[in-house]
Amino acid sequence: MTTTQITARPKTGAAAALRPLILDLGIPLGSYYLLRSAGVGLVMSLAFSSVVPAARTVVGAVRNRTVNGLAGLIVVVNVVSIALSFWTGDPRIMLAKDGAVSSTIGIAILVSVFVGRPLMSAALKPMLVKANPAKAAAFDRLSATSPRFRRLERIFSLVWGVTLLCECALRVFLAFTLPVGTMVWLSTVMTIGAISVGMVASSAFSVPIEKMVRQEAGR
Repeated sequence: MTTTQITARPKTGAAAALRPLILDLGIPLGSYYLLRSAGVGLVMSLAFSSVVPAARTVVGAVRNRTVNGLAGLIVVVNVVSIALSFWTGDPRIMLAKDGAVSSTIGIAILVSVFVGRPLMSAALKPMLVKANPAKAAAFDRLSATSPRFRRLERIFSLVWGVTLLCECALRVFLAFTLPVGTMVWLSTVMTIGAISVGMVASSAFSVPIEKMVRQEAGR
């Protein structure tokens, strides 16, 4: 009589690949807008939406002695937003506040590019390797040894940084020129538009990065 041992395989696919992005960006942003739509105040919404990224930042620092760049950035952005919320009650200033948030993220990304540690790589890597150990190792090897790969990483982050800064400038301009009622709904459209532009523009660099990772993993 023979028995067959079935070994559970780790889950792979889109869910596993997007897990860090969902935890660091999706949950904080989603909880913020959900709380705001439920009538929760701005400060309390920002505070509650900071819980998950703050916890991940602390756990990463204690357990792995590394800083979770995206999670830490969300915490910083929320702190900046809370500070700005006490600045003035002018509705146009409050609408322009979201531009300050975009610029904070954009500047942080650009600084990370110039210091050689592109922040958006933390979001790019899990989406490309899809929880595949061979691809993850290939990504790390290329990032450590390939000048072309590192250049593509930096440009990928650069595109996102510039996109967010442009969105910030446009948002602030429109906040002081359009009617407040128009800007309230247009603000969400602008956020979605900026993300869409960033995804399309950065794909010119993420596609060759993915190809290099696939080739390296196949060796």
